[in-house]
Amino acid sequence: MKKVSYQGVPGAYSESAARKFFGEEIATFGIFTFKDALRSAVPEESPTDVNHCILPVENSIEGTVGQSIDEIVKTNLHAIGEVYLKVEHCLIGRGKLGDVTKVYSHPQALGQCSDFIEDHDMRTVPTYDTAGSVEIIKDLEDNCAAIASSLASNLNDIPIIKEGIANNSNNFTRFLIFSRDKVAETGNDKTSIIFSVKHEPGALHHILKEFYDKDINLTKIESRPNKNTNWEYNFFVDFLGHSENSKIKSVLDNIGKNTIFLKIIGSYPIAELD
Repeated sequence: MKKVSYQGVPGAYSESAARKFFGEEIATFGIFTFKDALRSAVPEESPTDVNHCILPVENSIEGTVGQSIDEIVKTNLHAIGEVYLKVEHCLIGRGKLGDVTKVYSHPQALGQCSDFIEDHDMRTVPTYDTAGSVEIIKDLEDNCAAIASSLASNLNDIPIIKEGIANNSNNFTRFLIFSRDKVAETGNDKTSIIFSVKHEPGALHHILKEFYDKDINLTKIESRPNKNTNWEYNFFVDFLGHSENSKIKSVLDNIGKNTIFLKIIGSYPIAELD
């Protein structure tokens, strides 16, 4: 049986995404932080026998999940898959809608429901996890509510006050699945990398030109602050193709010669958005 760690508690969207990717016949383990969720799948760093980890990396409304990306830079695990999960936020609590003055949830969820929150003049309280916020309000007054999934409502036996409260109903989160082992090329793959370049004119252009010259399609590029050096940045890039493909290998070899560092996060089959 596959054993999968995720950040959060039972009922978290990450747990639902894991079951969508692997199926229901898995064991899931909620971990408090993104860092420890990844570490739980590394034999040298954890006593558990977890063999996969799933992390959210970007949302269609709020963008990149920065905490995940910052931890992915440091892990030795390989991305072996991706999955998209439709996110359907609910307001959960024991009071009526008009009673709620304070709402708890993860910052990403609070941002995704900002219109609803502002329209109802609610004060936000950021928490570490959507499903965890439902646990938090269990012992609070009826003026407190949480934003999370219907599954979190069911698991905690706290009713849904209102469904469908996100700013945009077309709300999806993309997750990456990590493992100790790589996966083979399928012919319909995507590769994720992180790199940094010298702080000089044209440095990034030279890297991107490698993809252009080899007719490789970039599907994402984003900069993230380098945590070790102020005002320098790492670039997170997704592109079509597998790192074991000869053309992709050639590009990665050339990129490696012109970067300060290059990390291949992993190559994996492209997921369908459904």
